[in-house]
Amino acid sequence: MSLQVVTANRLDDGLAVFYGEDGQWHNTINNAAIVEKGNEGDNLLASASDDANQLVVVGPYLIDVEKEGSAPVALRYREMIRTKGPSVRPDLGYQADK
Repeated sequence: MSLQVVTANRLDDGLAVFYGEDGQWHNTINNAAIVEKGNEGDNLLASASDDANQLVVVGPYLIDVEKEGSAPVALRYREMIRTKGPSVRPDLGYQADK
């Protein structure tokens, strides 16, 4: 069973965001809607790419994840970096808030 979530970049600030079950964009992957690859993933991407969401984000796409406990974890290195923020400036991005 392959799992996926939808990510994009928010138009206001360019940060990576994740599409939640509530139809909102969240700063953390922990709040992302997790679906199975295939029809569920395609339907989630279609919902995240509707006209209203195009005013909030740019370039939504599906990424592969696995669950560690209840939290999704990106499988590809590029997506791991997107979930944590800039790797060269830990004082910026999501990790600066922790």
